[in-house]
Amino acid sequence: MQAAGEPLDADTDKQQRRFLAINGAVWAAYAGISLSFGTLVFGWYSGVAAISVLMAALLYLASALLRRRALRHGWLQRDGLALAARLLGGVLAGATAIQLVLALLLLSLAGAGWIELPGGRMDYRPSSVFGYWINTAIVLGLWTAGWAGGRSLRRARQSELARLKAESERLALERDALRARLNPHFVFNALNNLRALINEDPARAREMVTRLSSTLRHALEHNARDWVPLADELQVVEDYLAIEQIHYEQRLRVRRDWSDDVRAALIPPMALQLLVENAIRHGIAVTPGGGELRLRIGMDARTLRVEVENPGMLGQGAAGGHGVGLAYLRDRLARAERPGRFELRQRGTDVLARLEIPQ
Repeated sequence: MQAAGEPLDADTDKQQRRFLAINGAVWAAYAGISLSFGTLVFGWYSGVAAISVLMAALLYLASALLRRRALRHGWLQRDGLALAARLLGGVLAGATAIQLVLALLLLSLAGAGWIELPGGRMDYRPSSVFGYWINTAIVLGLWTAGWAGGRSLRRARQSELARLKAESERLALERDALRARLNPHFVFNALNNLRALINEDPARAREMVTRLSSTLRHALEHNARDWVPLADELQVVEDYLAIEQIHYEQRLRVRRDWSDDVRAALIPPMALQLLVENAIRHGIAVTPGGGELRLRIGMDARTLRVEVENPGMLGQGAAGGHGVGLAYLRDRLARAERPGRFELRQRGTDVLARLEIPQ
């Protein structure tokens, strides 16, 4: 698996060693085939052997350098035409360099009398030179096409695996957020309070059943849409606060500050209630005597700004932290077409959660 943040085309030491071994085996086989064919056609000549070995060695070096340049400059991340143009240019330049170096080496070896060639001389007529160059370009091109194709398939497979992993993590996060949303403490407290209200205040008990039903229905349907009007979220928050105020009574005091013009703004489902629930569970519930929960919403330069402030300290609470709900919220904001911003910080003796969402 790829390490986090590692480019899909990056090489590990193990992959580098594996490539060098395979590439060496490929060009060694090429040298053997070339030598066998040359011996079959021309008979045994030291020059034929030298050409086969030197050509294989130069092709090995050129292919390794071409691969290194492609990976270093991110060629495989470009579109088809841009990739093909760069690979073709690399192949043609590599074939030219190979033939130039090979000619210099052969001329030096022949001049020193170290090799013997068929016919006793080297054939460097223009047509022959062009044929050598074309053959070299074809061989190097076939290798490049095979390597780039295999690498692209590997990259596509890794991209798909990364996508599936991200999707799996997202679904797991949504599942955990939903589980946290339907936490048994909230449900049990609501049911116990409802039981007490049935005899004491039947009208209020009926209202609580309606609000609890609305809250639970919203929790179960939270991921049906990516965005919802703020007005819908405000209604759910009001239902949730009404239920919690029955439980906490005077310990939970709520101050609301927003205008009607923000109701049409769009917000991720659950976002507002997650912040309010977090403030109650990790602030009001663990603060002696409770406290005031302040909910401020405004619009500034086409950006929706939501602030939830409560007494408490970061890191305290029944769960020892701020749970998967905020992790889910951060994930939703990061994956949005216009990413939002979320901040949770200590401000004196209060904890402030600030949410900013472009509209």
